[in-house]
Amino acid sequence: MERIEIRRFTPEDRDWLIAQHRIHYARDEGFDESFGVLVAQIIDDFLDQHDPTCETGWIAQRGEERLGSIFCVKLNAAQAKLRLFFLMPKARGQGLAKRMLETCTGFAKDRGYRSMHLWTHESHRAAGALYARNGWTMTDSRSVVSFGRDNVEQTWEILL
Repeated sequence: MERIEIRRFTPEDRDWLIAQHRIHYARDEGFDESFGVLVAQIIDDFLDQHDPTCETGWIAQRGEERLGSIFCVKLNAAQAKLRLFFLMPKARGQGLAKRMLETCTGFAKDRGYRSMHLWTHESHRAAGALYARNGWTMTDSRSVVSFGRDNVEQTWEILL
């Protein structure tokens, strides 16, 4: 079996990443099309405006098959934001999520950020457990209606 590489995101990954978010979050979470629109906007903004000296994205890939993504973007001079953390179902449970998280937080620390923040949903229990095991703290949780359904949004943070 080929080794899984974590490589830099390129514009050629855009359509695949948007499609995977749309497919999996609609099927697994019941999210409506507004979620795919948000993901497309985040990626397009990143492609148009990111500063490669302090922001980047990664794609996990085995051979020609893409398996996931994670992004580090600047929130302010001291804080980065983790975005678009996604793993294909077949890539879960192999330690890849931890590798990707470490890649992203290591990049942020190396770029001088003092902390990171992320936004997710309570229904992503495995992700929440991963964050907690790796030093992240949930700092906010609130009930909302988003993406066509009731959700509980969570904010997590870590000091680097």
